Amino acid sequence: MADSIIVDLFHAIDSSDWDILATLFHSDVVYERPGYAPFTSLERLLHFYHYERILVSGTHNLEHIVSDGHSAACWGSFIGKKRDGSEVNEMFADVYTFENGKIRTRRSFFFRPAV
Repeated sequence: MADSIIVDLFHAIDSSDWDILATLFHSDVVYERPGYAPFTSLERLLHFYHYERILVSGTHNLEHIVSDGHSAACWGSFIGKKRDGSEVNEMFADVYTFENGKIRTRRSFFFRPAV
């Protein structure tokens, strides 16, 4: 189940289908993403995708998903464009927990020098 939710998540993001995206997350989701304060509600998460995300188009390519049913991790890359028209090719990893068949927590990591 976790694998299909993660696959559906990235399909929804890549196709900008925010209605589908909303069905995948718990209403009390907590999403931690570098550079932002944690998003602590579904409303806040959807606002980010609608209005703040600097990426405007592209595709997530998942390399692997591992899960135990209650938690999961995935990694891969994103190739696309930013709002300013520049191209992006970013490796990422995500970890998740699930509650009642929905994503309860998500934490994203990006592979770039930071410390």
